[in-house]
Parts: sequence; structure tokens; C-alpha cells
Amino acid sequence: MSATGGGRGGDRCATRVRSALLASVALIAFGGLARAADDAPSRPAIQSNRWAEDWSVRADPKLQTEPFDSLKYVPLWVSDPKSYVSFGASLRERFEFNDAPAFGTGGNARDSYVIQRLQVHADVHFDANWRAFFQLEDDRAFDKLNVTSVDQDRVDLRLAFLEYTKQFSGGLLKARVGRQDFAFDLQRFVSSRDGPNVRQSFDAVWADWETGTWRFIGFVSRPVQYFDDRPFDDRSSDQFCFSTLRIERKVLGDDELSAYYSLYERAGARYLDATGDERRHIFDIRFAGKQGPLDWDLEAMGQTGQVGTSTARAWAVGARAGYTLPTTWQPRLGLQFDAASGDDRPNDGVVGTFNPLFPNGYYFTLAGFTGYANLVHLKPSITVSPANRLKLMAAVGLQWRATTADAIYVQPSVPVAGTAGVGSAWTGAYGQLRLDYAFDAHLTGAIEAVHFDVGDTIRTAGGRSSDYLGLQLQYGW
Repeated sequence: MSATGGGRGGDRCATRVRSALLASVALIAFGGLARAADDAPSRPAIQSNRWAEDWSVRADPKLQTEPFDSLKYVPLWVSDPKSYVSFGASLRERFEFNDAPAFGTGGNARDSYVIQRLQVHADVHFDANWRAFFQLEDDRAFDKLNVTSVDQDRVDLRLAFLEYTKQFSGGLLKARVGRQDFAFDLQRFVSSRDGPNVRQSFDAVWADWETGTWRFIGFVSRPVQYFDDRPFDDRSSDQFCFSTLRIERKVLGDDELSAYYSLYERAGARYLDATGDERRHIFDIRFAGKQGPLDWDLEAMGQTGQVGTSTARAWAVGARAGYTLPTTWQPRLGLQFDAASGDDRPNDGVVGTFNPLFPNGYYFTLAGFTGYANLVHLKPSITVSPANRLKLMAAVGLQWRATTADAIYVQPSVPVAGTAGVGSAWTGAYGQLRLDYAFDAHLTGAIEAVHFDVGDTIRTAGGRSSDYLGLQLQYGW
């Protein structure tokens, strides 16, 4: 089986399915070793950001109740219980079928494949204040027709940072330098890109100050660019920079009000209406919280700056709200609304197309049919929990363009050829079904199915309606 997307012989499907099944069996078998101890006291939850876990609670040998727990807390200095090394690993296997990637435009044909992500890490705590975190990642795409930089990156350094933490009388200081990741809020615009195979990292200097209900964050960074020519070839450069100042405050209890300013700089940017060096000033505000059965997340972003000799001026808003009924299965009735500007006057010296920055590839659906640019999106949904650790979600999404002068965009922000300046505002509608199940504290599974019914604009451009199916197992140790 090819790891580069080539070689599609007659036994291709059987090989691919066999690989997925073998991986699934291995995950379940390994996960089964841990199930009996799920309820052990003070055990940290496995997180997608493994550096956020605190395994110092496993210092007591009596709490080391699972296989290999001794590797979760390895003392460095006997005299200091805060000095230790913790090892861990994650494996994600996902089978995907996409009837028409990018709606079948641009030569994209029906495809089915397996993507695999393997991570191993070491979390080194020198004392109560200093730590170093290292994570290697191996991402592979088996039998995928079009392998991109977000699909495959074999054996590379995902994270490597040095961190200092100090509690003062007035607040808590945290600082990090090195390769790290950032994820803001729902990850609409700044994400760790956990949906696709290759996560997004940043070479950065980062600082955080927390005092009372306030939190202040600042960083300067160079986003990592990904290559698959040889191991350890990912790198960043001054050609792409991203810096941020952010303020957060707890209000009305644990509800959160936040705002940030970012400077986004990229050399050689290309838009339908402009090319050249891009420099955007970004202003964002968000209010999110939960009061009783009602939850909400509201965000707005404005962008100004330049792309080449053109002025950049764009905006976006996103809103999610839900109401959970106090009945059997705890049904949550949800409504999502998103809108992002497009370029409504081509060749006028102003680029109105919104830049989604570092988008979350699964913010709409795992299928990744549409991107967060020139968009109006409305999505009612219902989520139920018919059993412990089981969630079912059903949703319908309706999509339009903000302006017909600009194109329809697919993930991450790629214009569909032949759609700019023609057709109607209607993009299409989709139905989404998703099942999430936690087998235990280590092993989770998910199934997602999406059908996107395209409008006449995409159909006229040579596209067609599409179906997506994703089957996923993920194990964390």
C-alpha cells in the first residue's frame, strides 16, 4: 500500500479496508487494557493538546493503576516531587470516502482513503517552574488521490518548547518559547487544525498573565510550513508571520468576554482580485457563556490592511446558540449562523474577500466542502445523548454567497473556478449526521455522514452534489 497516494491496483480497496480494520482492532485491544481502571481517582483526561495534561497526580504509586502508568510519572530528582518526566502517545485512524471533493471541480474525482496520525511526546518538568515539552508526529495518507500538505507529513517535530510558570502575589505568569500551537475559542479563525491530518504549529514566543477575572496573552510567531520531502523538513520563515495581543475577562460568573488584535503578514499572497505581500490588521471580539439550559458563542472580526497595491477590507461574524431540554436524552436544540465578506467590486483596488487565517477544518463538517469566505451559513441542529458516552447529532446547513461578484470557496480558502461574477447567491444545502462514542477514557470513535446538494452556480461551473463518509478511531495514552 502506497503512503504517497500512488499505486491503485485491483486490490486497493481490500488493502485499504484491511489496514483500517487492523488498526481499529489494535486500538480496541490496547484500549481494553485500560478500561477496568477508568474510574481511578484524579486521573487526567486525555486532551487533543497533550501538553495541557498534568500527570503530577500520578506521583503516588498507589494511583498508578493502569499498564505503563509508571511511564506517566518518572521522577527526575527524588527530593522534588514536581520534577518528573511524563511520556505519552496518540494514534488516530480515519477512513474517508468523498464522492466529489471540491464538488468535483478542478479535476477532483471520487476518492476513498485512510489517513493516519501518530504522535509521541515527552513532558519534562525540571521543577515547579520550568518544563520542556517535545512531540513528534507522523502523518500518512494511504491511497489518497490528491495528497496535500495537510494530509501527509512523515516523521517531523510537531512541538518543542521551553516553558516558565511562576505564581506571584498579584497573579500567575506563564511564558513559552519554541514550537507550539494556539487555538482560540471555537477555533473559527485560529486553530490547531485538528480536523485534517497535519496539525498547525507556530514557532513563537508566547506570554500569559492571569490575575483575578482577567487574562492577558501576547505572542509573536512564524507559522510552520509543512513539507514531505524528508523527515524533519518542516520550517518557518520571515515570509509568514502572525502576532497577537489578547484580553479575556470572566463576566456574569464563568461567562467569557474576550478581544484581540493580530497582525498577519504573508509574502506572495494570491487572491482573485490582488496578488502580492499581504499585511492585515485583525480586530476580534467574542462573548460566550452558559446560563442554565442556554449556551451561546458570539464572535465578530474585522480586517484592514493591504494585499500588494490593493487595500484589504473584510469582516466576518459567527454565532452558535443552544438550548438543552431537561428531559430524557438531554436534547440540545442548536442554531448556528456564520457570514464572511466577499469582494463585491472586482478591480476597484479593494480586496473584500475575508481571510479565515488558520481555520478549523471541521468547523462546518468534517467533509470540508466550503471555506469561511464570501459566505452566509445557517445551520439548525439537534444533539441527543441516548446512552452514557454516546452522542448523536443531526443538522441541516443552508449556504449562500455574501456577494455573487466573488467566488464560492472550498476549504481552506480556495475559489471554485467559474463561480466568480456569475450565477445566483445560493450555494447549496447539506445534511449532516454524526455519532460520537467514548469506549473508555482512552479510546473514542466517531462516524460522520454528509450529503451536500449543490445549487445551479456550482453545477454550471462543472461541479455536482457530493456525499462524504468518515469513520474514525482515536486512542490516547
